[in-house]
Amino acid sequence: MNPLKKLAGETAIYGLSSIIGRFLNWLLVPFYTGVFLPEEYGIVTNLMSYVAILLVVLTYGMETGYFRFASSHEDSSSIFSTSVLSILFTTVLFWLAIFMNLNGLARFLSIENHSEFILLLAITLGLDAITALPFAKLRQENRAVRYAGIKLGNIAINLGLNLFFLWICPWISKTYPNIPIDLIWNKNFGIGYIFVAFMVSSLFNLIVLLPEFRKVKLKIDKEILLQLLKYSGPILVVSICGMININLDKMIMPQLIPEHLNPLYQTGIYGANYKLAVIMTMFIQAFRYAFEPFFFAQAKMENSKQVYADVLKYFVVFGLLIFLSVLFYLDLVKIFINSRYHEGLGIVPYVLLANFFFGIFFSLSLWYKLTDKTKFGAYIAIIGSVITIVLNVILVPRIGYFGAAYAVLVCFVVMTVISYIWGQKYYPVPYDLKRILFYIGLALLLYLSSLLITDNSKWMRMLYKTPLLLCFLFMVFQKEKLWHNILRIFQKQV
Repeated sequence: MNPLKKLAGETAIYGLSSIIGRFLNWLLVPFYTGVFLPEEYGIVTNLMSYVAILLVVLTYGMETGYFRFASSHEDSSSIFSTSVLSILFTTVLFWLAIFMNLNGLARFLSIENHSEFILLLAITLGLDAITALPFAKLRQENRAVRYAGIKLGNIAINLGLNLFFLWICPWISKTYPNIPIDLIWNKNFGIGYIFVAFMVSSLFNLIVLLPEFRKVKLKIDKEILLQLLKYSGPILVVSICGMININLDKMIMPQLIPEHLNPLYQTGIYGANYKLAVIMTMFIQAFRYAFEPFFFAQAKMENSKQVYADVLKYFVVFGLLIFLSVLFYLDLVKIFINSRYHEGLGIVPYVLLANFFFGIFFSLSLWYKLTDKTKFGAYIAIIGSVITIVLNVILVPRIGYFGAAYAVLVCFVVMTVISYIWGQKYYPVPYDLKRILFYIGLALLLYLSSLLITDNSKWMRMLYKTPLLLCFLFMVFQKEKLWHNILRIFQKQV
């Protein structure tokens, strides 16, 4: 089977769960922004940024290490068992540390009266860490349908609990005061129900994945563990720095913005508008899930480097298509957040581009994973984190959340450039750089041209921008000679 078709097929299956999940969670954003004030949503944004980084710490690169050795080791079951037991041990230590310092953490995060939020998130994090390797095993064994099915179940539970606690229960309490809904619902718990939903849906993952845990041998192979840790250590640094680059702005914004400018309000505005880049995020997440096991398996093939080059080119095309579509039809996209959050729409182009370059960086990162030079990935990630920290500290106090958007874009552009240069030195891949840069330049030119369209009617603005999107598609079809492929398919059908 054509490897690109195989990758596209698996990306589509992973994308099904990812896209549906992200879309449904995206639908919760207008719900949240309608229910909660920006200051309240700012607390959610702030806490979830810590969650993203802590999950990376708790899995410490073991997923990538498992992919690396399970495909080449004679006893893949020992790789799986050792990885799972290692994560289980460190997760228990994490839970103990959180429980012993709960009140201090609540004071640090300025939620002294709601330490239960931290407790709920800690339990959720531990459950997600424990199930990370079983999910990786499903990906490594190409069991994408089961993977997607579990993820969709998780999403349904999370969505259902959000709607139940934040919409149905308040409605019952107001409409039918005689029903004792207060026995299971507390109107003052507010955003806490978001964390309850996360915890229950993560517990669902653990229960459904129990059959995978039966295959775990209750023995840690020390030699295998050392190999995994040696390989995954730099990956951990890469992952932590990557999460810092994506989430640090939301973590430190409340500390950087002066109190009189209402930092939690600005954090909430930034977090809500950041979510409007979810289509790009969904695409990248689906691509990552399929691409990582794919490029390890493809490395053994004769034409693997050309396949990698083609993958990046088409990733760029689809990514730019998403970039233009979201921005050209932003008047429609923005209805997914409450109008009181619309003042932050200006960050959307920068966030979209930042996520786009993050996807390119991930595609390029195969060179240090395949050559076991993961320390270079760590160097690149550290450079990105330094850029993120410095730019946030300089810009956010001066220009607010726009400074955070500029910082994340500069960070990922620099990381992408460095990864390409070093990758061509240690593992040269014949990427079609001229064509990739042409497509990026064309997309930016078309976007800048669209800014000249200032019709008062949003429908007319979107109508005028549509030919620009078609122009991009036309140029791609011309450059890639896709017309000939379509013609051949049509002739075969006839």
